[in-house]
Amino acid sequence: MTCILLIEDNETFAKGLANNLEIEGHKVEVCRDGVAGLERLQAGGLDLLILDLMLPDMDGFRVLSHLRRDDKEIPVLILSARGEEMDKVRGFRLGADDYVTKPFGVMEFLARVDALLRRSSHASNKAEADVGLGFGQVGIDRPSRSITLAGEELPMTPKEFDLLLALCENRGQVISRNDLLTRVWGHAGNITTRTVDTHIAQLRRKLEKDPAKPQHIITVRKVGYRLRD
Repeated sequence: MTCILLIEDNETFAKGLANNLEIEGHKVEVCRDGVAGLERLQAGGLDLLILDLMLPDMDGFRVLSHLRRDDKEIPVLILSARGEEMDKVRGFRLGADDYVTKPFGVMEFLARVDALLRRSSHASNKAEADVGLGFGQVGIDRPSRSITLAGEELPMTPKEFDLLLALCENRGQVISRNDLLTRVWGHAGNITTRTVDTHIAQLRRKLEKDPAKPQHIITVRKVGYRLRD
């Protein structure tokens, strides 16, 4: 169950939003001011922040600014009766993910909440998958397209990176040379299966303790290659 924090000082309005969110299956916690909201945010365990801008002690902009110093990941949906363009721009620049101007329809509001939660879940799953991409002492960082061995970054050509990534994403499975050609080179007309073998040899020289007796990048005779942890 997703846990949503709503920071909204209007008790009646907050209760209505919370009820609609709970009907959709979400757990909702409500804070009536920015200070209490920040304290709850620091405790963690939240999947989404819904933040009103017009708060009595610390306005929503200040709450968002303080939040983003410590937490860059939690999605934030701003609620405001102020629909001026500059308010929206300021909110997005401070790290908001979406902005809804009051009054708004409940169905649109719920759709925006679902979209933010789906996007956040996808990013989280991708990050978790990327953590497991490495093998042995080899680490792979997809965003920076870098490869490390025992913590030291290795020089890697774009095709070497793409080839290793393809093997890692299918670890334990045999991938044929033709499949690798399609994934990495797009089956360009002047590229042959020998190109795959050459690049595999280069990867082994960089990553294997003994390239002649590889422990991780395994040849499957007459078929292709398999990555073994």
